[in-house]
Amino acid sequence: MERDGPFIAVDWGTTNRRAWRIAPGGAVEEALADARGILEIPAGGFPGEVAFLRQRLGDLPVLMGGMIGSDRGWRAVPYVPCPADVSSIAAGIQWIDARTGIIPGIAQERRDAPDVMRGEEVQIIGALALGDLPRDALVCLPGTHAKWVRLVDGRIAGFATWMTGELYALIRDHSILAPQLAGEDGAAHGSDAGPGFAAGVVASGAGDPLGQMFRIRAAAVLGAPMADAPGFASGLLIGAEVRAAMALMQGEAPWLIGRGDLTARYAAAIAQVIGQAQDTRRVIDGDTAFRAGIGALLKEMS
Repeated sequence: MERDGPFIAVDWGTTNRRAWRIAPGGAVEEALADARGILEIPAGGFPGEVAFLRQRLGDLPVLMGGMIGSDRGWRAVPYVPCPADVSSIAAGIQWIDARTGIIPGIAQERRDAPDVMRGEEVQIIGALALGDLPRDALVCLPGTHAKWVRLVDGRIAGFATWMTGELYALIRDHSILAPQLAGEDGAAHGSDAGPGFAAGVVASGAGDPLGQMFRIRAAAVLGAPMADAPGFASGLLIGAEVRAAMALMQGEAPWLIGRGDLTARYAAAIAQVIGQAQDTRRVIDGDTAFRAGIGALLKEMS
């Protein structure tokens, strides 16, 4: 694969896909985003999908990260053991052909805390390469399965996963609370987390989010429904995650990498939990970090 020319970077997740044509200097020349996550691709369909990306973005080398390398993706790429850094991750890239590669994830092979990640490692590498992230830090990457990562001297030394986003979606769509959670919560459209979210974060301090969650149903049955029940549920789950993660990881206020609406929500919860506002310099855009991570891996291989 040519290391110093333009290339296509692909963040291929379970339900969504984002791809960018990157110029030699790192600038984004064209982008594509759609719902063609790995679960939407039929058996044998990945070569055709990559051909489509090249048709749209250019006949260029392609380097992909995320769930595309899982056992449900194009090819199950073996995990790199933790601790891991840009060098070990680059060495684990698996090549479909001379111009098409898949980045490995990272495995934490501890009996007391087994864990895996795919995609977040690229964002961390990129944030380090950009100089936006210190080499020793606690990092939170919000998402369907949120990751909390400990960096030591630029290496991913340990991490833990919380299924907060997935649990919220399950409760919202498939639980007895679905009627109360059908609306948009106060944090859905910006950085203002709203009163329901803030109340949920406070309630998470009681240490029993599953018990507190039923208050949403009880309030509706008793004729006094919560004004922002979705926000309360989100704040309750994220607040519980933040409290548990910061206790487990024994860290200071974390750095945040991810989508703007999610990092804003986590920043609001963290500010409530630790009693001080999140430093905006500690918030890093996830797509920018991912693209920089792809570039850093290519540079490592040159």
